[in-house]
Amino acid sequence: MIPEIRKILYVTDLSDNSAYAFRHAVDFAEKYNAKIIILHVLQDLPFYAQGAVQSYFTEEEKKRFSDEAISHLVELIRKRLKVFCEKELRNIPETTNRIESIGVFRGYPANEILKKVDELECDAIVMGTHGKGIIRDTYLGSMTKKILRRVRKSVFVIPLPKDESDITFHDV
Repeated sequence: MIPEIRKILYVTDLSDNSAYAFRHAVDFAEKYNAKIIILHVLQDLPFYAQGAVQSYFTEEEKKRFSDEAISHLVELIRKRLKVFCEKELRNIPETTNRIESIGVFRGYPANEILKKVDELECDAIVMGTHGKGIIRDTYLGSMTKKILRRVRKSVFVIPLPKDESDITFHDV
């Protein structure tokens, strides 16, 4: 039996790929009468970058700067996603009610996505992929592969169309 899709986790990294995938998330939500949860994960600084920061700031300065900057960034991203949804759904305002929440979290993206899909009781994931150049048609993005290996939900991986897309996060 095919599981019912009542809640869709739409994952975005604010790229053109993920902006385009939003339309698919909306389409699936309409077809399945489902809700959409929007998720963006801020990846922590890599260890080499953390080492560079360590040498320039005291522990107190790092904590204060980091906490303030991250809080500000989370709020900016949340607002940007809200504006993006309003703009994208302006011609179908009833669909705006399908957006259940917008979440911006810190961590390793694959782990956070897997954690949130279970925690939020989502039935499916919709995400764009980042195939580039010649290898575009051969390989999925590394984050997508990590999720596909470990998830036990339906995953819809949306590539960018061959022609230029008219949807982007850059103008919001």
